[in-house]
Amino acid sequence: MKIAVSACLLGEKIRFDGGHKHEHFVTDELGKFAEFIPFCPEHLAFGTPRPSIRLLRHDDTLFVQSNKDQSDLTLRLMETSKEELSKISKEPLCGIIFKSKSPSCGMGSAKVYLENGFCEGKEDGVFAAMCRERYPLLPMEEEGRLQDTWLRENFIMQLFAYDAFEQFKVCNPAINELVRFHTVNKFILQSKDEKLYRELGNIVANRDNLTFDIVLAMYELGFKTAISRKSSIKKTRNVLEHLAGFFKNELTKDEKKIVQSHINDFADKIVPLIVPVSTIALYAQKYHITYLLDQTFLNPYPKTLALRSHIDAGK
Repeated sequence: MKIAVSACLLGEKIRFDGGHKHEHFVTDELGKFAEFIPFCPEHLAFGTPRPSIRLLRHDDTLFVQSNKDQSDLTLRLMETSKEELSKISKEPLCGIIFKSKSPSCGMGSAKVYLENGFCEGKEDGVFAAMCRERYPLLPMEEEGRLQDTWLRENFIMQLFAYDAFEQFKVCNPAINELVRFHTVNKFILQSKDEKLYRELGNIVANRDNLTFDIVLAMYELGFKTAISRKSSIKKTRNVLEHLAGFFKNELTKDEKKIVQSHINDFADKIVPLIVPVSTIALYAQKYHITYLLDQTFLNPYPKTLALRSHIDAGK
């Protein structure tokens, strides 16, 4: 899968001071499964090193201003942001990772100043705003927020789910394949958004006998919207209870107690999510519950990323 990433996060020395902000989780862990498309509209516009810039609001209009001489750099940064957007748009992207707090790349974290020097608040940087408008359903996050294990786990799950759907689309699927795709993703969808999960089931059922192209387009919109939602301990516990219910008649009394205690301990933030998930997967294998073993919820991304091993990955 291809992910566009702020070049400084990849270790490129192109920040305003000639340095970088190498994010090792991105390059060393996620990099095992992805190809990166670097971007930096500020470097393209002003070179490196360069004077720092800031966002300035004047008469309800947002400008880009040099911190060195207060010159207006809006037009130049807009031009190079469009160039970078054009470049990454040529790639089959599955996500974007931005540099936080940047006037060009901050995702809701770029400070906006008033002419009196006071900070008014925070907004998207110039380039990040363009990307959000161009790709409303594409997984996007900034590296600062990825330090939060809950946000990181949600983002990575969204990335791999998005990539799975893109790969599914290029296989020229028919309705039977869509039913199968929905079936194996039912619980990951339920863990994100119960309402959309049920709506997607109705779309796949196609009771109105719509053409497959229309059904697929409706499903894509709903699926990509659902996976963009954040999971929660409450929603995840509900899914775990559903999974356990599929083989409750096969489990011994002691095994039922083990499964339930692990689910309860997860809900109480005593153990991380990997504990009840591994227990359920173990018993599903023991009793040959293929339906469960096929569920992407049990393995939504490569296990070496180990994102479910942190208690703080649930909120």
